[in-house]
Amino acid sequence: MADLQVAPWTLVIPVKRTAIAKSRLAPAYPQHRPELARAFAVDTTAAALASPLVHMVLVVTDDALVAADVTAAGARVVPDLPAAGLNEALLHGATVAAAEFAGNGVVALSADLPALRPAELTAALAACTPPRSFVVDLPGTGTTLLAAGPGVALDPRFGVGSALAHQASGAVPIELTAIESVRRDVDTAADLAHAVQLGVGPATADVMSLVLGAATGTEGLAC
Repeated sequence: MADLQVAPWTLVIPVKRTAIAKSRLAPAYPQHRPELARAFAVDTTAAALASPLVHMVLVVTDDALVAADVTAAGARVVPDLPAAGLNEALLHGATVAAAEFAGNGVVALSADLPALRPAELTAALAACTPPRSFVVDLPGTGTTLLAAGPGVALDPRFGVGSALAHQASGAVPIELTAIESVRRDVDTAADLAHAVQLGVGPATADVMSLVLGAATGTEGLAC
């Protein structure tokens, strides 16, 4: 896919502080929830950077550990100066992206895609229809990816019912059947189990091995 004649993309990945992220995983993973949130972000970033259509990944975060990990992976960290929520963080990142990489399209990508496969992300990016496109999550109500062409405002509307909100704003849903890893965001234990079945990245796999060790008593306290 490296020879696709598609404008490169700058991806913006917002990462909440892991101390408070992924609260719905807490009942199943009270001990490892922050580590899982951090691992999701690292694996998502690494997979995104491996796509030939991705020119740069900007991670918007105030979490120092996440910042160190994604910088080591090759991403650039943008401080969450607004600190006012998900859409505000995305707007901030998109503003930086548009200013520094004006010829690129801008993509908002969820940070909780631990099974993300570069080839499937590349397929989704290649299928983007101007001016704006989006990928609906597996439950069918949320959004995992929102893309805007060069010079087009991102206009993110993430949150409850974001799929309908993005479509109402004029964005076009990407109709591909073989991009399950792009659609598999993780909010619940069931989501994580499905992501593991798809095949998670190394950071998430490492944490899951700790979870398994804790559950079998080899790590000490159970998770």
